[in-house]
Amino acid sequence: MFRLLSSFLLVLIANLSFSQQIKVVDKESNKPIENVYIFDKYNSILTNELGIADLSEFKEKRLLHFQHPSYQNLEIDFNDIKLQNFIVKLHSNIFPIQEVVVSANKWEQNIKEVPLKVHKIDKAEISNTNSQTTADLLKSCNQVYIQKSQLGGGSPMIRGFAANRVLLVLDGVRLNNAIYRSGNLQNVISIDANSLESAEVILGPGSIIYGSDAIGGVMDFHTIKPLYSTSGKTNTKLRYKNRYSSANNEVMNHVSYNIGKERLSYAGSVTYSDFDDQKMGSHGPDEYLRNEYVIIDNGTDKIITNSEPKSQKQSGYNQFNLVQKIRYKASENTDLLYGFHYTTSSDIPRYDRLIQYKGDKLKYAEWYYGPQTLQMHNFQLTLKKAKLLYDSFRLTTAFQNYKESRHDRKFSSAIKRNRSEKLKIYIVNADTEKKLTKSTHLFWGAEMTHNRLRSTGHSTNIETNTFEEIASRYPDKSKYSTLAFYSNIKHKLNSNWTLNTGIRYSHIWISSELDNTYYNFPFSNLDLSTGSLNGGLGVTYNSDSGWDLKFNASSGFRAPNIDDIGKVFDSEPGKVVVPNKDLKPEYIYNLDFNVSKNFNQKFFIDINAFYSFLDDAMIRSDYSFDGHHTIIYDDTESEVQAIVNADNAKVWGVNFQCIAKINQNFSATANMNYNNGEYKDGSPVRHIAPMFGSFKLDYKSNKLSSNIALEYNAKIAYNDLAEVEKDKAYLYAQDKNGNPYSPEWLIVSWNNNYKLTNSINLNFSIENIFDKRYRPYSSGIAGVGRNFIMGVDINLK
Repeated sequence: MFRLLSSFLLVLIANLSFSQQIKVVDKESNKPIENVYIFDKYNSILTNELGIADLSEFKEKRLLHFQHPSYQNLEIDFNDIKLQNFIVKLHSNIFPIQEVVVSANKWEQNIKEVPLKVHKIDKAEISNTNSQTTADLLKSCNQVYIQKSQLGGGSPMIRGFAANRVLLVLDGVRLNNAIYRSGNLQNVISIDANSLESAEVILGPGSIIYGSDAIGGVMDFHTIKPLYSTSGKTNTKLRYKNRYSSANNEVMNHVSYNIGKERLSYAGSVTYSDFDDQKMGSHGPDEYLRNEYVIIDNGTDKIITNSEPKSQKQSGYNQFNLVQKIRYKASENTDLLYGFHYTTSSDIPRYDRLIQYKGDKLKYAEWYYGPQTLQMHNFQLTLKKAKLLYDSFRLTTAFQNYKESRHDRKFSSAIKRNRSEKLKIYIVNADTEKKLTKSTHLFWGAEMTHNRLRSTGHSTNIETNTFEEIASRYPDKSKYSTLAFYSNIKHKLNSNWTLNTGIRYSHIWISSELDNTYYNFPFSNLDLSTGSLNGGLGVTYNSDSGWDLKFNASSGFRAPNIDDIGKVFDSEPGKVVVPNKDLKPEYIYNLDFNVSKNFNQKFFIDINAFYSFLDDAMIRSDYSFDGHHTIIYDDTESEVQAIVNADNAKVWGVNFQCIAKINQNFSATANMNYNNGEYKDGSPVRHIAPMFGSFKLDYKSNKLSSNIALEYNAKIAYNDLAEVEKDKAYLYAQDKNGNPYSPEWLIVSWNNNYKLTNSINLNFSIENIFDKRYRPYSSGIAGVGRNFIMGVDINLK
């Protein structure tokens, strides 16, 4: 009996000892680390917000592995953990390892084996950046330049390309549609930065995986994903975030939540943001001041003097974002996910048109975008049981209901023009991965899209309240479809060298019937059928001494869409763009070279250089319409232009980044981007941003994260402006000769995040401390002046 009782007590003590909880902390600050991935040969678990994990399911007392993207990997024997009283300390990285990216081939892959230059914005960076919009979040990564025509805007420029030459992807679904234009776009702000788990930016062509439009780069956004319970208890999370910004009186409220069982989980995100008119800085060009604006007084347009010229009157708007997801684990190898996205805005004043003059008077009394609304249903089926053709398979289907509109009325005119577009978009993606051998992975898939467009136009007489139909922006009832197949192979040559190669064929169909009611078109339809074959070859070398080298040669393309071939619109004063049924795709051929080195976790350097050649470039050029070089448009005789394949361009540049660890609390980061480009006649490429860069000094302790950041933009002189920009003098400052140019500027900001408790984080920041008045290149609205930002982020679990 005594032996039995003794044996029972020994077993009980052993079990209690083994169920000892483990705690993972930062070696330097002793701060607990959340979401550390702990695993052995048979089991795995994540640490909670206190850095704690229960190892009771780990039956083997052997080697354990610890992984976290911000810390060095660790392998340690279980007995050594016991000697350390079940406290494991990890060494932080001075730069984000970003070991896993999805955007390169739509499956998780080690970034060191990807020959493309990919920048990942993780959840911590998204939270710390505290950006007002997703456009501002992209700007913070120092790889993307953001242009804004209005406060409710944000057009990403990547390596000299923008708008429909860069691709937006949300939860695996392409957002670029049949009417994405070549001019600056604001669609990225439809994505709620508060709902994002991560974002990845591919620099350079991504057409092999993503098809048309991925010429300059791809921005791949991943929103919240429902989390299952792994402990037997309901996985419940609730987050509330609030922010106030003084420069535009922004008030933002955000709520997100997760309720997860072992096989069923539900997550959601709701955000409402309200922006007042934005104030610019006090020190800078007077040309940016808003000295007067138009009001409607008793039905009459009046120009009044702005008592606060730094206030950019008629720039405010509001926005609502909703994300809802349900996830079901049908079996160990089958996962189902349904996602619903909804975003809408108020009317968004187009500020760059509202500051435009005709003679000595403001040209427009009204110019605004109607509510930009996107509703998306997204269903994903993921299978992870190995079959003959795949080891993992993902089917993504999506339906988008998209609406946008434009409304303008000239000063003292009773006629308001209203043009509206509605798109129904159907998308099906099938993506697979297959391990052919120990060293060879095959990725392949197919994509099909179909866009159906309704485009209407009418004018309103604001005095008589009568309506009249006018020409629509696009041919009504147009259709745009694509079908594509791709294959990509990754082969490990040895422990240091990795080879990647891929190919994609895409075919595009456009069907449009032209209406001769308003224009005497010389043709009746715009039917188009065209295909494109693209490929790429890249190698990576990861040395044992820490040197990483990448080389990539690839091609990309952009096929004409309905906006390119069928639009009639005023591109600028006195010029009108008309349809061209003879367009064909434009192609880019790109070389990329990247070298990086980590010097003992004390100093990191990364240099990326590229050269691109754009052939058969679609550009706006002088054109004849039914034999005429001018037509009457909007009661004005206007020069005729069209989008044509009439040019080629060379674009090249370099990105430089270095990070230095000063001591356990301080680190410094510097970034610099230089791009240049010219068409075959030597004229500058329109979307080449000025040289821009940043320097940031970070301080981190157990409770406080703080940084001082410098953001710099170089000057673009008048002679270096693209020709189309020279015609927009109202966007720019004046040089000593009275010519438009984009001045250089430098702003300094201070950002602070304080961990009040394990659940509550406080933010206090000052943007543009010295109240500089500046306007990013090609933008219509000036940047914020001195801006005080306060916020709270509450996480309950």
